[in-house]
Amino acid sequence: MSSQTSQFDLLKQRRFAPLFWVQFLGAANDNIFKYAFTLLATYSAAQWGDVPAHLAGFVIGALFIAPYLLFSATSGQLADKFDKTWLTRRVKEAEIIIMLVAAMGFVLAIPALLYICVFLMGLHSTVFGPVKYAYLPQHLNSHELTGGNGLVEMGTFVAILLGTITGGLLVNHLGSDTRAGLVIAGTVVLIAVIGRLMAQTMPPSPAPAPSLRMNWNPVSETWHNLRLARQQPAVFNSLLGISWLWFFGSLFLTSFPTFARDNIGGSPALSTLLLAVFSAGIGVGSLWCERLSGRKVEIGLVPFGSVGMTVFAVDLYFASRHFPVLYDAGIMEFLAAPGGWRIVLDLFFLALFAGLYSVPLYALIQQRAEKHHTARIIAANNILNALFMIAAALMAAGLLSLGWSIPELFLVTGLLNALVALYIYRLVPEFLLRFLAWILIHTLYRVRAINAERLPERGAAVLVCNHVSFVDAIVIMAESPRPIRFVMHHTIFKIPVMNWFFKHAKAIAIAPVREDPQMLERANERIDRALRQGDLVCIFPEGRITDHGDLYPFKQGIRKIIERTPVPVYPMALRGLWGSFFSRYGGTAFSRPIESRLRRGLRSQLEFVVGEPVEPESVQPEDLQQRVRQLRGSQR
Repeated sequence: MSSQTSQFDLLKQRRFAPLFWVQFLGAANDNIFKYAFTLLATYSAAQWGDVPAHLAGFVIGALFIAPYLLFSATSGQLADKFDKTWLTRRVKEAEIIIMLVAAMGFVLAIPALLYICVFLMGLHSTVFGPVKYAYLPQHLNSHELTGGNGLVEMGTFVAILLGTITGGLLVNHLGSDTRAGLVIAGTVVLIAVIGRLMAQTMPPSPAPAPSLRMNWNPVSETWHNLRLARQQPAVFNSLLGISWLWFFGSLFLTSFPTFARDNIGGSPALSTLLLAVFSAGIGVGSLWCERLSGRKVEIGLVPFGSVGMTVFAVDLYFASRHFPVLYDAGIMEFLAAPGGWRIVLDLFFLALFAGLYSVPLYALIQQRAEKHHTARIIAANNILNALFMIAAALMAAGLLSLGWSIPELFLVTGLLNALVALYIYRLVPEFLLRFLAWILIHTLYRVRAINAERLPERGAAVLVCNHVSFVDAIVIMAESPRPIRFVMHHTIFKIPVMNWFFKHAKAIAIAPVREDPQMLERANERIDRALRQGDLVCIFPEGRITDHGDLYPFKQGIRKIIERTPVPVYPMALRGLWGSFFSRYGGTAFSRPIESRLRRGLRSQLEFVVGEPVEPESVQPEDLQQRVRQLRGSQR
């Protein structure tokens, strides 16, 4: 296991830090260039007016996003076919050339050159996108993916903010003359050169599919990549979830200038404040993911994030609706007005929950997608993102043309977010199940996972554990980086409410042969099928929940399963659940008042311990019982 104790430790390591700074500098440069040019084309149309001033921002945005639609499919293939570090260096060299051409456009005041460079910088970002997201799982361990993605997302939004502010300051303070063009040109070229120098320090990243035959047809290649993603429902629906976030976020980001001017009555500085608050919220949420997830890919945070996005989007509507419109107000006047801080906090927390929503989705794709086509799946996602952003722009334009206000646009977006979330969670119940498990475990207990990284990231295995309480499966599910098929006694499977949970978790109900031989036969068939499909299957070999705190003898069923389907067996142990409300301490579970059963107290410490795997030819129930007993130790 890595000695890293915090996601920020990754910033000191060569396998991550150079990529982080390459991405940070690239995003900053994009936005310095685009925003400076947008301001010049909008406010100095006489000098930079190849395009009408009121259309300049739209044209620049459309040119930048067009390559995502045209070339993402090709970019994904390039990232899978070639060494990602080699490809990153070529991309950064291209950025230097593009910025030199842009510098000529700024100095000589040739708008046509700058519009061409906007398209080329969009192409630069299109090629680099699949590279960076496919690079992370190649160099980070599974337990580092959430922290690494959180840092990248935080860095990207901070870079966007700093780039936008810098571009605005350069134009506002230097004007639109030759001196401004020289300073802007020098800035973007210098940042591009620094980015290339950082790329030189990246470690090698061998191509996962060097023999890949390129398909230059973007339509058929995108369709092929989406079919690859659909093979794993959680991956495909993560793509849809990320694309929806771009729909959701782009509506807010593009609305800030109009919202600040018309609904608040603020100066241009207020629009920058809103962008800064949004970026800070995304950054905090992205970084917070690692702490909340316990340093694993925790998709239970995705529903948590979507709930917060809806709640604060709706509240932003009510806060904006009753805000007294000011006149050319500065930041301090806005904050001093009734409801000003409420708008700021709504926007901050909306973005924070968006960060909690997005980071686990990217990490899940990187963890579960087949390594030889991860970049192509990310590329397909970039195309979906672009399409969703276009749909968002069309929806916003349509509603605003019908007389809707910006706050009403926020309201409908928040409500749509709730509907989309429910649709995705219905398609893939794993998201919702992990959320419920995460909420339960992190509300009642503090769980410490010991050697959980031993659980295999891929492939079939049988997990065996002591059986202490009715929530054992939920605790294990909450701490496992992968979905688990639990085998449980049919009486537990049928418990009201929990039956819904176990059914959607694809648990396998089992009965002793003397009770229901047909159910036993069906259970064995489902266990064998799950293992053949490469799933994790968890069994409680005692066959019952302990009523004295110690282990019952392990039954022979585990050996029969391994004889039919030889896979590794991982012994595990739960510590600290004996005596809880959900155990049989002092009598039948649930039969005594809650206060008398919470003798360990709310937020009591639990431990989940994973042992070394046992090869199938060495599996003996008595040996597994001894291993589990040793893992559990004296703490019950």
